[in-house]
Amino acid sequence: MKLKLFYGLLLLLISFSVCTNAASIKNKTNNDAVTGSLTGTVTDKADGKPIAGATIAIPDLRIATISDANGKYTINHLPKGIYLVQVRFLGYATFTQRVDFTKTTVLDAVLHVSSIETGEVVITGVSKATEIKRDPVPMIAVGKSFIDERSASGNVIDEIANLPGISAVTTGPNVSKPFIHGLGYNRVVTAEDGIRQEGQQWGDEHGIEVDQNSIDRIEVIKGPASLSYGSDAIGGVVNLLTPTPVPDGKILGSVQGIYGTNQGLMNGSFRLYGNQNGLVWGTIISGKEAKDFQNPHDGRVFHTGYKEGDARAMVGLNKSWGYSYLNASIFDDFQEIPDGSRDSVTRQFTQQISDADTYRPIVPGSLLNSYAITPLHQHVQLYRIYDNSNFILGNGNLIVNLGYQFSHRREYTHYTEPDIPGLNLHLATYTYDVKYNFNLGNDYETTVGVNGQYQNNTIGGATVFPIPAYHQFDIGPFAIIKKSFGKLDLSAGARYDSRSITQQAAYVDTTNVFYPTLAGQNPTTGPNVYKQFSALSKTFSGATGSFGATYNFSDEFLIKGNIARGFRAPSIAELSANGADPGSSIYHVGNSDFKPEFNVQGDIGAFLTLPNVTASVELFDNNIQNYIFQEQILDSQGNPVRVNPDGSPNPNGIYSKFTYVQSTARIDGGEFYLDIHPLSWLHFANSLTLTYGTNLGNGGHQPDSLKYLPFIPPLHTHSELRGTFAKGFGSFKNVYAFVGFDHYDAQNRFFAAYGTETYTAGYNLLSAGIGGNLMDSKGRKVVELFIEGTNLANVAYQSNMSRLKYFDNANPGPAVSMPGIFNMGRNISFKVVVPFDLSPHSKPTTGS
Repeated sequence: MKLKLFYGLLLLLISFSVCTNAASIKNKTNNDAVTGSLTGTVTDKADGKPIAGATIAIPDLRIATISDANGKYTINHLPKGIYLVQVRFLGYATFTQRVDFTKTTVLDAVLHVSSIETGEVVITGVSKATEIKRDPVPMIAVGKSFIDERSASGNVIDEIANLPGISAVTTGPNVSKPFIHGLGYNRVVTAEDGIRQEGQQWGDEHGIEVDQNSIDRIEVIKGPASLSYGSDAIGGVVNLLTPTPVPDGKILGSVQGIYGTNQGLMNGSFRLYGNQNGLVWGTIISGKEAKDFQNPHDGRVFHTGYKEGDARAMVGLNKSWGYSYLNASIFDDFQEIPDGSRDSVTRQFTQQISDADTYRPIVPGSLLNSYAITPLHQHVQLYRIYDNSNFILGNGNLIVNLGYQFSHRREYTHYTEPDIPGLNLHLATYTYDVKYNFNLGNDYETTVGVNGQYQNNTIGGATVFPIPAYHQFDIGPFAIIKKSFGKLDLSAGARYDSRSITQQAAYVDTTNVFYPTLAGQNPTTGPNVYKQFSALSKTFSGATGSFGATYNFSDEFLIKGNIARGFRAPSIAELSANGADPGSSIYHVGNSDFKPEFNVQGDIGAFLTLPNVTASVELFDNNIQNYIFQEQILDSQGNPVRVNPDGSPNPNGIYSKFTYVQSTARIDGGEFYLDIHPLSWLHFANSLTLTYGTNLGNGGHQPDSLKYLPFIPPLHTHSELRGTFAKGFGSFKNVYAFVGFDHYDAQNRFFAAYGTETYTAGYNLLSAGIGGNLMDSKGRKVVELFIEGTNLANVAYQSNMSRLKYFDNANPGPAVSMPGIFNMGRNISFKVVVPFDLSPHSKPTTGS
């Protein structure tokens, strides 16, 4: 039924998109006659020679082309207006310039050799494509080359988890949730091409349902981004961007394979993209699987294997009236569920073999070393359809982003009945985002718009029910204005959000103790029927705003500052949870009396870019009212309360009981960066990230055990010595090699109350990588090669951001020096990418 609905909506959106585009083509025919083109030549500043293969892009229009053998390029059918043009080539500083297409038809770009990025452009959270250095909001962006070099990462969030200010809470190698400045879960919005990703973010073991092989760029806003994304962006935004269209007349593709030694990871992906006179299309198909990971302390860790399949397709038009792209994707993941159960004598992992769970045998080595998915696992599917459209209208752009996604999450927890899910959640989300960008008065860059979402969650066909069925509707109008006064750039905005939640009452029949079932919303009371959830209706609202400035003292030095107020309504789990979540081994208890969170964050940064030194200092202070977090419930003797799936007390129960509480909090810290590059090819880059999270309580003295916030990353330093050789050696071009060293301090500022968190020792990790492109005699890329090693010293360590640290059935004592599961040991990954070109042999017209 759900698949029929998915394909039905896909056909409906395709029909809508085609009709809209056809109408746009018809209505804009007269305008095409007055649109222009942009031509130019890309050359090397040092010798004046042309640069072939440089990318010339207009991000706001999603247009890109490549310079030919003579360094020349042409982009046709450009609309009226002022747009940012970006010219980039590996080994050179990016050239960036705003161009008025009604006045300028020729733009030559002279590039100079540089191994640092000085003109990085972002589109997330801004009205138009903007250079990072000119926007006061703290941001960071990484492109495809960065992502390719992180081939050892198990998922897309791990690829950025070591960037300054960014971390991740993990539940094994394939489940990671992004954290920005100590905030995560429902406080960070993860988006794909600007469309919010929705898949039960409240869950500890609920990762981000995105194919890492389909992401070519990642942009991160570090701080309140409620102006553009509404509630849940109080901590920031991670925007995952899929490939941009290939140049007109091109059909380009690649086949890639990755192998990781630790888990036996096998990751393969195929992509093919084309562009014919502005008709753009593309597809990416991926599959990966891995067995249990291993480390020197635990050996292979039972139930950490996974198997994932992904597919996506895109079709659209890119014309002088703008563009419209329709995307559809499927994410299908089988993820095993670890619980840390071990034999009390040998400390070997044990496995559940019955629902009564009275005896657990030791897991045989053949099963630990197998790719087979065991009966106890998660099955997560996410179907997504969305359309990104940008129409040239008047003196501005009308941007319309519409999306539908259906998340189906099942957690199979019954060994003897493997087809009956313990958890079965169905979440349908409709997102809308409509905004108009235009110049107001004397070049005041202005955006007005409204966005939000509608959600419907159902909970049937399961035996545990942690959250109720509910409807949710979000709406938020907003306005943003930017203006440049010479060296000074100013930005300000305001927004008002409203979220309405209506949940249904639910009763559970426990006649079958192992397989409780829903008994309806208002059943006849029986001896085995009890109320799981009461009916509830809540509305939360709040105003947010932002003001920031960037002052460019020179091309080498600038400072920026921003102050913003964020808003977040409580999630359904925080309000109404009353049940077990099998994947996290937690029984959640919510509180319907919660108030929405509000925060005020101030950011200030200074940035220096010299020929041989790049440095920056960024500081932030974030004060949060009504901060919501989880704490463990203890019994009268101070021991963690353990319960059965129905919540009844049981000292040997498989679930720990946690409740949500609300407090005042403060998070502050900063990032420091220093890159010394005495030679154009040699870099010694160093960064330091520091985050302090303090629980201020609700008045009165706070005991030490309550003093700090949960899941705050410790001090982290990263040093990397890198050599980059664009001209390469013989047939190998764009060669790089690096050695990295990461230090993580001990985390002794942890939320100790009720045994929720424990002390985490410090550790050091060593990494290294090498790669390059093999070229043929005509200068065409034949194959891309990447080798990366992580934790090369095979250190046994536990991260305080890893939930597996607390997965153990042992009581700490003399026999158990360090309980819990350790992080992954040494891993070496090999990545091979074979590109191919299926373009017609006739010379295409460049541009679109």
